[in-house]
Amino acid sequence: MHTFARRVFLVAGVYGLIVLIPQYFLEGRIGRDTPPPITHAEYFYGFIGIAVAWQLLFLAIARDPVRMRPAMLPAVVEKLAFGLAAPALHLQRGIPVAVLGFASLDLVWAILFFLAYRKTAGARD
Repeated sequence: MHTFARRVFLVAGVYGLIVLIPQYFLEGRIGRDTPPPITHAEYFYGFIGIAVAWQLLFLAIARDPVRMRPAMLPAVVEKLAFGLAAPALHLQRGIPVAVLGFASLDLVWAILFFLAYRKTAGARD
């Protein structure tokens, strides 16, 4: 019953770490590839650090989805925060289409996280 939740959160956590950790070393390149350069590094690195912390929470949820079920709803919100903001920003400011691709992935994760939450309802260890 909670195998689905385990898999969803495990894949989300591993995928997130693979995507996020290299960004610690890409500040300069990001500024060159998608100008302007990053002017507030504290926000850039703060975002990455918080996002990495969320990935670690996803891995913790994967280990014991029934016990960690209350954390699933904030995880849904974490995914919706970017998944809904990016399309709005694209319409207002024209952020790159590639950013919309990552935002759409977050919307898919939000749906999967919510399904995992539903599937673990009433489950026991």
